[in-house]
Amino acid sequence: MTLSDLSIRRPVFAWMLMFGLIVFGAISLGRLGVSYMPDIDFPQLDINVTWEGAAPEILEAELVDPIEQRIIAVEGLKELRSNIRQGQANITMEFEIGRDIDAAVQEVQTAISQVRLPLNVDPPTLRKQNPEDDPIMWIGISSTRSFKELITYVDLYLADQFETLSGVGEVQRSGFTERNLRINVNNNALKSYQLSILDIVRAVEREHSEVAAGIIENSTNEINLRTMGEGLTPEQVGNILITQRGGQPIFDTSIRLKDVAQISDDLADPRRILLIDQKKAIGLGIKKQRGSNEVEVANRVIAKVEELKKTLPPDINIRVNVDFTRFVVQSIYFTQKELLIASILTAIICFLFLGSWSSSVNVLLSIPTSIVGTFIVIYFMGFTLNLFTMLALTLVIGIVVDDAIMVLENIVRHFQMGKTKARASREGAREITFAAVAASVAVIAIFLPVAFMEGIIGLFFFQFGVTITAAVALSLLEAITLTPMRCSQLMTQENPTSFPAPPTPRSPGSPSVTPPPSLSA
Repeated sequence: MTLSDLSIRRPVFAWMLMFGLIVFGAISLGRLGVSYMPDIDFPQLDINVTWEGAAPEILEAELVDPIEQRIIAVEGLKELRSNIRQGQANITMEFEIGRDIDAAVQEVQTAISQVRLPLNVDPPTLRKQNPEDDPIMWIGISSTRSFKELITYVDLYLADQFETLSGVGEVQRSGFTERNLRINVNNNALKSYQLSILDIVRAVEREHSEVAAGIIENSTNEINLRTMGEGLTPEQVGNILITQRGGQPIFDTSIRLKDVAQISDDLADPRRILLIDQKKAIGLGIKKQRGSNEVEVANRVIAKVEELKKTLPPDINIRVNVDFTRFVVQSIYFTQKELLIASILTAIICFLFLGSWSSSVNVLLSIPTSIVGTFIVIYFMGFTLNLFTMLALTLVIGIVVDDAIMVLENIVRHFQMGKTKARASREGAREITFAAVAASVAVIAIFLPVAFMEGIIGLFFFQFGVTITAAVALSLLEAITLTPMRCSQLMTQENPTSFPAPPTPRSPGSPSVTPPPSLSA
């Protein structure tokens, strides 16, 4: 028994198959992420090394060369590039396509940890390079208050408001300067006390620190001790005693840090600034979580900005300066528009050529079954609604109806021979099944190899090839199951065609008699 026979004999099974594909496809569509490009892992890592004030030659000799010697043995490494400038170096590692980038990150981190770094060098930072990790929008915050107060307000209050939103992975700060305790030493005061700048540095390192003090216990109690060694205010830091001069202790000293320097709670030296309306400002870059719907995330952020505008102090202005998701919305909107136009044109053309409303509706029902059902495959494959998957669905609109038209045409031919609807559907579908399978396999053979393209381009077109293949396969399933079942129940004799009876044999020499023309109802 073929699938066509089973669907005709068990129409409830066929209807449930159709509605199951549509319902679960719609559920999958609601859970799909939306992005401009496919969410893929680029086989590339970036290592950033910072050494303030170091010349490029020193960076190359002391940092870049030792790191390269360690990481060059990592498996799957294809290319290694270094870019060095004053105080900073960047090492780019490109791996072979198919290399597990997460495993490569662990191996590179292990290799870097074996490098002995010079003093005063920050540990290298390692990050994967992926366009999906770029901010989807930028929020600008400006104020008439001092820049330090604005930074404190944004850091302690505003940034947390966005980091806790659903779908937000990270909030990147731009134009942000870290809070810093600045010690401005008076050179004349140092000379008067016969001190050097190294004495100030040692005093701060020794006295401005908090270490574990242990516990005190007796037979009944245990008390934790804490030494309050760090100054919490500039005044407390200014009271630090300078107890050494040139490495030798100073006895009975009363020299304090505030006697030779001015201590202030300030900001670090700015390396970059952000201006909004000619005012210093802070930018918050919103990064989405991997696989989340960036349009929904952007809408949540915009709603949060509008909510904060009602509660923020009047001297603080907040607004969305850049929203990259609007390009995604426009792209998906126009692609969906093309998808709808393609469906309407397919319906019109099918009616013009088939000349029957029932046949046209039967064929058009294959579009939602195949297209919406494809969203199930897209969801479980971990794809998103992006430019490539939507392009594939738009392109496949005219293809998914081919098998249904082929099967329907053969069933109608059998029905117009005078057979019953069930018999015509069963015999017509059984007769054309192999041709429908051959046609679908030929289409799949054209588009499926796209999914096996190599290189970075292949990573993008993988979703394109899989989406088209899934839609064509579902259209074949629909054509050999649902189309015969619907024909056996919904087919009507709208435009019957009289097929001439085969000629009756006659004996030689008998006169030929032309029968009168028959009328068909």
